[in-house]
Amino acid sequence: MKPHIVVLGGNFAGLGSAQKIRQTCGDTVRITVVDRKDYLLFVPNIPAEVYEDRDPSKTLSMDLRSTLAEDDIEFIQGEVKALDVDAKRVDFVPNERPGAAAESLHYDYVVVAVGNRLAFDKIEGFAEHGHTCTDFYYGNKLRRYLHEEYKGGPVAIGSARFHQGDGTKDIKLYGGHAFPSAEAACEGPPVETMLATATWLKEHGLGGPEKVTVFTPASLIAEDAGEQVVGNLLEIASGMGFNYVNNGKDITRITKEGVELAGGQSIEAELKIIFPDWVPHDFLKGLPISDSEGFVVTDVTMRNPKYPNVFAAGDAAAITVPKLGGIGHAEAEIVAKQIAKDLGRMSAAEADKPLEPVVYCIGDMGANQAFYIRSNSWFGGPDQVLKMGHVPFLLKMQYKNLFFKTRGKMPEWGLDASKLLAERVFAA
Repeated sequence: MKPHIVVLGGNFAGLGSAQKIRQTCGDTVRITVVDRKDYLLFVPNIPAEVYEDRDPSKTLSMDLRSTLAEDDIEFIQGEVKALDVDAKRVDFVPNERPGAAAESLHYDYVVVAVGNRLAFDKIEGFAEHGHTCTDFYYGNKLRRYLHEEYKGGPVAIGSARFHQGDGTKDIKLYGGHAFPSAEAACEGPPVETMLATATWLKEHGLGGPEKVTVFTPASLIAEDAGEQVVGNLLEIASGMGFNYVNNGKDITRITKEGVELAGGQSIEAELKIIFPDWVPHDFLKGLPISDSEGFVVTDVTMRNPKYPNVFAAGDAAAITVPKLGGIGHAEAEIVAKQIAKDLGRMSAAEADKPLEPVVYCIGDMGANQAFYIRSNSWFGGPDQVLKMGHVPFLLKMQYKNLFFKTRGKMPEWGLDASKLLAERVFAA
């Protein structure tokens, strides 16, 4: 009987893991993907659609059933309720229609790639007074507000505090560098939204950067991009007129008048665009594979040290900090190579290359402009690169187009080509 590999989650890390496992293991394995929704949500381009007054649900979803079927991968639409790593069993409830009975799957390997919960429900006042652009619903809510209700008042954009957990305490990177600790899950989106909002205000005759305050729980916004990159960004932003509040600690509450921070600061704002804490799904908390918060503990080959048949990729993994799609993509490839090694399909020399995280971020700035960041300095590496202009914008749009055209199977040369174009050929 073929080994059964169950992948929990079907967005970037889950889809990527399943496709890469099929590529490396061929038809020697049976693969099943379980996800609560039957489509991939292409999150990175939601802000660009919102500010251009386009419905992101019409352009940024990809059907999972047909995509996975191309590689003979089974798909189950269901909500995962429990993972028993000793019994090698996943419990789930099919959710196509309400009232389904609980079901179970048994596995030989499991890949936990369910992403995370965005804890908006823990922010007092968010439902009544907050906005964001993290999915189709919230993106369209913000889009309608901007174009139908917004009166031109001040804007606050920022993050709640992230609770990282202790799952990376034994991880060493880039020649022994200790794993860093983050106070925000990912601050590329606040920086992107800050810049895009200012462009939108200017285009609609409502002002510009001087109306926007960006805030962070940390001492430095987007700290994972590296001090040099962030310093350059802040210098540019300050010169444009943006307002900046650091050391906010956390969001205490959101009111009609603005945002109140645990650091004691209050920011007046008509429009509040918020990015929450990113927390693990409840079924992962308290498991022997999970850390103090519920993120899945792995080594640098994405394998759990106590249960070698358990892998994690993407935001559900403790080692994925910041919670960034590019890191999840690299992890999915590592997972596939490790399973192929176990099954005798790949040598250890080829499969055992460890994760070396890199912050890749391309953020839309509006007006066909974008910023490009490539940095590993936060992890102990040598690189910090920042570019701004039209070429990064083209790269962001073309990445999305190529992703959909290839059904998620991005060519291996894609990242190298982007790096060459952004940093060498058309460098600003």
